[in-house]
Amino acid sequence: MVLELYLDLLSQPCRAVYIFAKKNGIPFELRAVELLKGQHLSDAFAQVNPLKKVPALKDGDFILTESVAILLYLTRKYEVPDHWYPQDLQARARVDEYLAWQHTTLRRNCLRALWHKVMLPVFLGEPVSPQMLAATLAELDETLQLLEDQFLQNKAFLAGPHISLADLVAVTELMHPVGAGCQIFEGRPKLAAWQQRVVAAVGEELFREAHEVILKARDSPPADPIIKQKLMPGVLAMIR
Repeated sequence: MVLELYLDLLSQPCRAVYIFAKKNGIPFELRAVELLKGQHLSDAFAQVNPLKKVPALKDGDFILTESVAILLYLTRKYEVPDHWYPQDLQARARVDEYLAWQHTTLRRNCLRALWHKVMLPVFLGEPVSPQMLAATLAELDETLQLLEDQFLQNKAFLAGPHISLADLVAVTELMHPVGAGCQIFEGRPKLAAWQQRVVAAVGEELFREAHEVILKARDSPPADPIIKQKLMPGVLAMIR
């Protein structure tokens, strides 16, 4: 059976899974789940993932959720270059360290930046106070500094001299505030140079393809009132 990936490239974890599978020639069928239409909340999708979140993987009768678990599953099932998730114990631990850190730090702040700056006011028609937006962007800036100082340091990539899952997960997160119009690489030459290395390692065409949706986020039309009502509880829980 062909591997099935349930994705929406609006989602940063979905972009990481999509890029990884494409870059490594892993055959899969894309099952699109449109978040802004509430398709992840449907009963049909709940049969795949009762948590009603993307990404999700279906490999025959085996179903897996959570993006990091999916990425690790793919590295173990398919023959991919060692640099993605190294066999060396300490090199692998560095990748694990970043993947453990990012959930409540970079991911949260990049997500909040997108929703507070664009998706709440533009898509859902919910105003965000200037004070709230300023606090969100300040918190993002602090997290970017931690990313540079604690993880990137003076290395080519987050876990060493070669691209790894850590870099892929990080760069897809950072494209969320970029999609909101935040100039996060300005004044950060080290981070900007790292981002260019990651794009080059992935391939510019694939990177552009994966991020086409998020880079058009500011053009999202207002949500239908019924869709808004369905989405609001999950959105508020996600960005709190």
